[in-house]
Amino acid sequence: MNGATEPRGRDLRRLAAGADARSAELTDALADAADERGLVDVGIGWVDSPLGRLAVAVTRRGVLEIVFPDRDRDDWLSSLARDVSPRILESPTRAEPVRRQLDEYFAQRRTRFDLPVDRRLIRGFQAATLRALERVPYGSTSTYGDLARRAGSPKASRAIGSALGRNPIPIVIPCHRVVRTGGALGGYAGGLDRKRFLLELEGSLKS
Repeated sequence: MNGATEPRGRDLRRLAAGADARSAELTDALADAADERGLVDVGIGWVDSPLGRLAVAVTRRGVLEIVFPDRDRDDWLSSLARDVSPRILESPTRAEPVRRQLDEYFAQRRTRFDLPVDRRLIRGFQAATLRALERVPYGSTSTYGDLARRAGSPKASRAIGSALGRNPIPIVIPCHRVVRTGGALGGYAGGLDRKRFLLELEGSLKS
């Protein structure tokens, strides 16, 4: 009896696994078809990383957001729909270049990102701040005061901290490279453990 039923159980599990794979392929194909027809404004994808499972949002202009796993997914999608477009679809193809470069970065095979960036969520003084930040190279750090001077507002250290805390594209726009005068970590929207990890990964902070 066992010999007769066990193979059937394995077959059912194999069929179920195959159905899951086919379903995923079909979902990806539908997402690609919708994207090709211009029906998707924001494609989202997921990147497994040492910092947890990151969510990425990508438009036709480039990477729009990178989101740490702590953020509520419904809240995030609602803000994307409100601020950018409600035409949002999970799209592994759209997110693939971001996923690949993040993988290379975390494997220490990439020190600079080569991705188009959609800056529509970056506004006002934050734009000058993040432009100045992008000139801080891999393996280096800057202070809030230094960054304020680079951004052309030497008295705006507090505003710099606020602008960094709202950076929609962390890691790619490396707000983790800004520390306090004297070397203390300062703040980080993704949490200080993640900031410490990134600085250690880049070699600018000894573990």
